[in-house]
Amino acid sequence: MNRPPLEVADIVRCAEESFIARSRKWIRWQHQKVLLAISRCRTAALGGHRDQCSDCGHSAISYNSCRNRHCPKCQGNARLRWLQARERELLPASYVHVVFTLPRELAPLALQNKRLIYNLLFHTSAATLLEIARDPRHLGAEIGFFSVLHTWDQRLQHHPHVHCVLAAGGLAPDHLRWISSRRSFFLPVKVLSRVFRGKFVAGLKRAFHAHALQFHGSLLPLRELHAFTAWLRILFRHDWVVYSKRPFGGSEHVLRYLGAYTHRVAISNHRLVALAEGNLTFPWRDSAHGNKKRLMTLPVDEFLRRFLLHLLPRGFVRIRNFGFLANRRRAHLLPLCAQFLKLPARAARAEPTPNEPRDPTFWLCPYCDGEMKLVERFTAAQIQLRAPPALCTGAA
Repeated sequence: MNRPPLEVADIVRCAEESFIARSRKWIRWQHQKVLLAISRCRTAALGGHRDQCSDCGHSAISYNSCRNRHCPKCQGNARLRWLQARERELLPASYVHVVFTLPRELAPLALQNKRLIYNLLFHTSAATLLEIARDPRHLGAEIGFFSVLHTWDQRLQHHPHVHCVLAAGGLAPDHLRWISSRRSFFLPVKVLSRVFRGKFVAGLKRAFHAHALQFHGSLLPLRELHAFTAWLRILFRHDWVVYSKRPFGGSEHVLRYLGAYTHRVAISNHRLVALAEGNLTFPWRDSAHGNKKRLMTLPVDEFLRRFLLHLLPRGFVRIRNFGFLANRRRAHLLPLCAQFLKLPARAARAEPTPNEPRDPTFWLCPYCDGEMKLVERFTAAQIQLRAPPALCTGAA
């Protein structure tokens, strides 16, 4: 993979000190920590390591990665490992993609209560899917799925939503058979939307009465019960957005489909077009006008401010499993699903087959395609005493 001509790290290094100085009123240590990690990622400041080809003996020195989950360069290996693990859990059935989105009125409150609101978004969207799918009028089955949190839109503005990917069917209540959904339809979107809205607003009320919500700035008046109750009524003026794609493909298409949604950060390096005179340009897709591609130019300070909006609370889990894929139930119920769908048991294999990706902890020799293996590590001080290494795509 070729290095993009412009990276988020270049922008951070260009404006980090001046941006932090101008943002003293709101910037926190977590923000500075992420900016520092991104600016040092795959540079001599983090040290390095030497890899050697197990076949031809070719040797290369690479800089270490920061491994921060908000860094655009550090998610590839984590994504591959996660996809390899999920491959063993795929069922021979069609899959459905459902997206639950919070209305724009909730964005300011979500920014001031990230952990609470994001957890509530996960729990209420999952409870909605499980409840409606369990209803005999719709599917009458116990489903299993995973959810991924995204907090951005194409323009990097705050837009919390969860992507749910689930098999188009589920276990019967007695766990004695598999119930499949109709080919062109899974669950009614309007019902999902209204149940989701009701559950989320009920969760907000519980959090308010438990004094778990924080209100700052323009939201200070909402500390009063009457003001908060009136504000909640606004959320019922329209249906909330729930998108459901028609059942698509099968297990052979799912991994490729999932790769576009898991382990993403707010913006990838490949979307950055130009940096000139303190302004950054990147493309975005205008969904309101037929997904037409447009260019957006922002001052660097505004770009970094929007990028930092999407930092997750420390230790927050952004990919979660529910239903028969939940951690405590998967070992028992997943083999049952495979049995009803007549999926043969997968024997453990010591070596990957040609159709399986290699272990992402290894990268390939550019000369003979052999596996490059770690043979030596260097500290940042040791790197300074050596000749500058050639930048390699195998940094880890």
